Amino acid sequence: MSEKYEDLRKELLYRNENGYNVISGEDRTEMEAYAKRYIAFLNAAKTEREAVKEAVRQAQAAGFKPYTTGMALKPGDRIYQTVCGKAINLAVIGKKPLSEGTRISAAHIDNPRLDLKPNPLYEEDQMAFFQTHYYGGIKKYQWTTVPMAIHGVVVKQDGTVVEICVGEKDDDPVFIVTDLLIHLSEAQMKKPLATGVTGENLNVLVGSVPLPEDEGGDSVKLAVLKFLHEQYGIREEDFLSAELIMVPAAKARELGFDRSMIAAFGHDDRSCSFAALDAMLALEGTPEHTAVCCLTDKEEIGSMGISGMQSEAFEYFIERLCAAQGVTLRECFAHSECLSADVTNAHDPTYPEVSDKANNGHINCGVCFAKYTGSRGKSGSSDAPAEFVAKIRRLCNENGVVWQMGELGKVDAGGGGTVAQFMANRNILTLDTGVPVLSMHAPIEVVSKLDCYMTRKAMKVFYEDR
Repeated sequence: MSEKYEDLRKELLYRNENGYNVISGEDRTEMEAYAKRYIAFLNAAKTEREAVKEAVRQAQAAGFKPYTTGMALKPGDRIYQTVCGKAINLAVIGKKPLSEGTRISAAHIDNPRLDLKPNPLYEEDQMAFFQTHYYGGIKKYQWTTVPMAIHGVVVKQDGTVVEICVGEKDDDPVFIVTDLLIHLSEAQMKKPLATGVTGENLNVLVGSVPLPEDEGGDSVKLAVLKFLHEQYGIREEDFLSAELIMVPAAKARELGFDRSMIAAFGHDDRSCSFAALDAMLALEGTPEHTAVCCLTDKEEIGSMGISGMQSEAFEYFIERLCAAQGVTLRECFAHSECLSADVTNAHDPTYPEVSDKANNGHINCGVCFAKYTGSRGKSGSSDAPAEFVAKIRRLCNENGVVWQMGELGKVDAGGGGTVAQFMANRNILTLDTGVPVLSMHAPIEVVSKLDCYMTRKAMKVFYEDR
């Protein structure tokens, strides 16, 4: 092969580089330590409420204090505020006034899953089931025959909050959505994947033993209610003011002979929300600009509601900080910058037909930036200005962050959005940033340790930006 133009190729051509070919030994050590922290977070926080609870625990251990009205703030102060226990905003006050803006990382902590219906418990043919309403975009057939745990809260009429988590301990029972045996599935197998299992088929089996010597109806259902009342002090009516969620009971595990990947429920968007949180907690001293970490809810269903990114809860948090400095919220937003931290798809060589390899995220090539996401004609995208993309490229290159650029699949193959559009609508420069994921929205998803670590490294570099 001719070497005549090799220097020119190195100078002019852009190629994705496998991060393992370029990272240092120090980075590898830090990556493994980070992966352990991330796996622990995955196992501790399978719902948005649990994620907030764990974030508060870690934040308090790192010196963060809950923000209260009238609190005097000075550079270096570390504060947080929760939203209905389902979202959280954290900040480290910077040296520069808020009139010069903030550095925001915004991620979501909700995941696709099965929510229990308001009145979920029923009995059919002497078996007790919970009816569910799936949350977010899922392939319904993937959620059958998967051992599940139940997580969540029941709020009784007097305001008492009862936390429930069953299925995670080794000696806990698990729950399951049944499926047809292959021997009797001829009609089902002829249906398209999208209709082979319907939403109303996603009923979770929870019991089968009737009360002894009971001749009344719904004896198995009553036995389940008796257990729940004895264990948690709840009645059937209490389901009406509950948030109970079915999630895979599996623990996060290292994947591959080389242990280079992590298989777990909830990488979308735990892999980015934890990166944003961990980088925030690791900030030393006082950053130049106020650093903000926004972990929000409801992204999977449009970011609606009081704990979603379209809520004014975020404005409320920042406005209170601005008021302490006599700065208007609009002035702060106009000079702020944001990395919208959400996952993207990783190119899967088993299904190459849906991705453009030259414009797709790849496993082990680092944090993936997306100038735009959306679907088809960029619908639902913020489309970051080129100048801001160039700045983030520079920050990463100057600080040893392995990165790549990608889109969410081929142009007309589908698509998806993030909270970026809602941050950009606030007049904040915003770029989509995240971890490439295999099997996204499945009960178990796959990510690379290297990509997770480089996302965290990018977040810290961004928070520290001058």
